[in-house]
Amino acid sequence: VQLQASGGGLVQAGGSLRLSCAASGRTFSSYAMGWFRQAPGKERTFVAAIRWSGDRTNYADSVKGRFTISRDNAKNMVYLQMNSLKPEDTAVYYCAAGPFGVTDIRYNYWGQGTQVTVSS
Repeated sequence: VQLQASGGGLVQAGGSLRLSCAASGRTFSSYAMGWFRQAPGKERTFVAAIRWSGDRTNYADSVKGRFTISRDNAKNMVYLQMNSLKPEDTAVYYCAAGPFGVTDIRYNYWGQGTQVTVSS
């Protein structure tokens, strides 16, 4: 599975962005998908995950109620809708494919990352 993340950019605090992750490969629908982020000088952290069927999601406490993960298996796409953005959301965001979970070592495939910058 190859992943290509896009949709990052510069936004003011309180604004919204939607990240997209395009996947190639016929087995996309069999994988859970996750979003992780890495701020400068910090470790990569879990943001959100969705099961292969889309029937279960999980979010980091810091983004609950503001971010929504979704997927469209027919289009091989996964999305991260980010609302009410805060400066602390500034990071490079990565999409990943693998078993459903919150730890990055569980995920087998990674996209290249897309920069999200939230100004105060």
